Amino acid sequence: MYEGVHAHPDGQATVARLAKTAAEYGYDGVVVRNHGDAQTDYDAEAVGEEYDIDVVSGIEIRTDDAGQASGLIGNYRSKREVVCVHGGSLNRFAVEQPKVDVLAHPMREGDVNHVLAKAAAENGVHVEFDFGRVFRADGGPRVQAIQGLRKLRELVEQYDVPYVVTADPHSHLQLRGPRELLAVGETVGFDHEAIETGLAAWGDIAERNRERQSETFIEPGVRIDEHEEDA
Repeated sequence: MYEGVHAHPDGQATVARLAKTAAEYGYDGVVVRNHGDAQTDYDAEAVGEEYDIDVVSGIEIRTDDAGQASGLIGNYRSKREVVCVHGGSLNRFAVEQPKVDVLAHPMREGDVNHVLAKAAAENGVHVEFDFGRVFRADGGPRVQAIQGLRKLRELVEQYDVPYVVTADPHSHLQLRGPRELLAVGETVGFDHEAIETGLAAWGDIAERNRERQSETFIEPGVRIDEHEEDA
């Protein structure tokens, strides 16, 4: 199981601190998905080795301009293992882009309907179930967050949309263990297996994209054989 995190300066904790806490909570990996204007320098391999956890390089593209977003996706697609788009005004744009891995928190500042759900399923774009507001808000905002997540779950199940699950932590103190996410998932209508699938999906995306970025990959189903290289 993996978690998508925001590290300093996008968040309040370093990549190392987030990785350490995530490992203690039993996660297999973290996806560092800082917004594009808040990148941070870190040695993913070194941090991963120190805390025995997979550290994945990601990015969350945040802009209201579809043209700019398209250019940023093209720029970062070969440089990051997970490419997310900040949800809101670009929800529809994002789900129509096969190069996008994750539409982040689409219900926080926007909405998802059956048209967007179908597009996400067709293009393999994962929609994100962001439990952050459920953990950190109260009163009306918390109720609205739960209602939005329930609506999203119904669409995901109806149209077989791929998805990821997160608490959207911006510090190690906001990290939540898988059990806590499983408990919140039940309030939305998910069973444990569904939440585990959403947490594992981060790692599945990273593994797929690492393979695609490897020198032996040509296109889906086509690879360079080592014997061919030696010939």
